[in-house]
Amino acid sequence: MLKPLLPAALLLATPLWAEAPRTVTDIGPVQGLVASVMGDLGTPELLVPQGASPHSHALTPSQARALQQAELVFWIGPDLTPGIGRKIEAIAGEATVLELSEQPGVMHLAARDNAIFDTRAEADTGHEHDEHDHDEDAHDDHGHDDHDDHADDDHDDHAHDHDHDGDDPHLWLSPDNAAAWLPVIADALAEADPENAETYRANAAAAGTALEEAVSDARDMLAPVQEDRFVVFHDAYQYYEQAFGLQVIGAIKLSDASDPSPARLDALRDVISDSGATCVFAEPQFDPRLIAAVTESTEIGVADLDPLGMALEPGAGFYPALIKDLASRISACAEG
Repeated sequence: MLKPLLPAALLLATPLWAEAPRTVTDIGPVQGLVASVMGDLGTPELLVPQGASPHSHALTPSQARALQQAELVFWIGPDLTPGIGRKIEAIAGEATVLELSEQPGVMHLAARDNAIFDTRAEADTGHEHDEHDHDEDAHDDHGHDDHDDHADDDHDDHAHDHDHDGDDPHLWLSPDNAAAWLPVIADALAEADPENAETYRANAAAAGTALEEAVSDARDMLAPVQEDRFVVFHDAYQYYEQAFGLQVIGAIKLSDASDPSPARLDALRDVISDSGATCVFAEPQFDPRLIAAVTESTEIGVADLDPLGMALEPGAGFYPALIKDLASRISACAEG
């Protein structure tokens, strides 16, 4: 015997808006920020899996399908993920796309083009995104030499109202940038899903509070090591350096796209010896032999540091955990 149909009134009462917008993000830190705003309403998908390089990752078929079906896309921008930028333009035509690097109030730092540097001397190079006040000439000497294989395609395929060529793309390591993105993410989700707008905005406010607490904890951990000098594996950390007053004096690689020259390794060995550097930071996904090449015959400490937080648990607490994890590793290596 057939069951009677449900009354039309009950069918209409079913909340058609219960599902959050299908949302896609580029890297783990952005996924974490978006997850903190979505809360229990949904889970953003990730295009660059932990352990992969954002600069060169090629989407799998399932990742491309997720992008094709997305209603919202949050990503840093083409300077970080040029290949994903081309895929967004090609297959995510129906999605609302937010390029986080282009949002108001976002601080940009010029990419450094030398293995040896002094972040404190460059502490005033930050500039906020402003369509009426962006000095392009200031970056002429800071090209992404290590990204030449992507640069032409990137600028042919992804037009900008104004160019950030020469900017360091690791914008997420500035907690101020992350704080500026939270309300932007909430507004985009609220527009796509008005029924849950208040929830998204409340979640963003709570995420901002959690971020402030993480920054405070990181400052406490890093306060004792303000005079220490560090060398990093690749030049991804200057936003973090500026936020917390760290002295990173050099990078083995300016990017993860090419290996350093013997001359660069020689220069780093000299600066480590002359400066009394405390620690050299490796990254788990890169060749440890390069670390050995600059630390041989020294007693300098070596520890892992990962700007993408590969070992951290994904989800709403990811970004505050990343800020504190970096501080903890830097502090532990310096003090140990």
